[in-house]
Amino acid sequence: MKKNLFGFGLAAILSAGLLVGCGGADDSTDEGADNGQASEESVTLTMGTSADYPPFEYIDTASGDEIIGFDIDIADHIAAELGFEYTIEDMEFNGLVEAVRTNRVDFVIAGMTPDDDRRENVDFSDIYYEGQQMIVTLNDSGFESIEDLDGKKVGVQLGSIQEAEAESIEGAIVEQRDTIPQLIQELRNGQIDAVVLEDTVANRYFERQDVLTGFMMPVSEEAGYAIAFPKESELTEQFNEVIAEMKEDGTLDELILKWFGADEE
Repeated sequence: MKKNLFGFGLAAILSAGLLVGCGGADDSTDEGADNGQASEESVTLTMGTSADYPPFEYIDTASGDEIIGFDIDIADHIAAELGFEYTIEDMEFNGLVEAVRTNRVDFVIAGMTPDDDRRENVDFSDIYYEGQQMIVTLNDSGFESIEDLDGKKVGVQLGSIQEAEAESIEGAIVEQRDTIPQLIQELRNGQIDAVVLEDTVANRYFERQDVLTGFMMPVSEEAGYAIAFPKESELTEQFNEVIAEMKEDGTLDELILKWFGADEE
């Protein structure tokens, strides 16, 4: 069910100037106000990001100058659910927390981990992406831990976040390929020994190809990404409600499959 920002007590934020009304209607002629109803003005928020982190947020120069990605789709969904529009401020990643802290932007979504240092300056939503990775192998490979991959060929999709994960495996020979189906085919053909995949994508392949198995990669204590807000922002709770719904109804899994792996054999 679509929610209404005004119905969640954002009048205080409006009066503080964090939201910009775009309706342009004269208060004296606002019939809705006479009836005690909320204005139909469009609310516009400013989102900060750093568009250099595919597939989370980046510019596909082959298609134009629009910022796209996993995080952008999440922002689009939340905006649609809460009934607001937003503009994007693209800036250096190391300036995003300060932009939130000083109210230059209303929120930040940029593949940001809510560590202790950042929490001192901004508030965070619930985690929307856990960033869990799996090692995918053949059933008869005998691999049970990342230590078993020392000296082995480990495949990753070119330009993906899994590249850095694979490079952290001591002794592994990292092999980059353009697509995940290509990686799976080479794994089955014995050209590579293992593949690093986001766990939701890996589980989809396990359902379809019973020759595959896998195990989770170790994760750091500071894992997962969240949305940053100014301290005490009323947006935090509202965004959290939508994030919870996205986890419950499968929307997040659909976006993970869209951006972290081809939905094909």
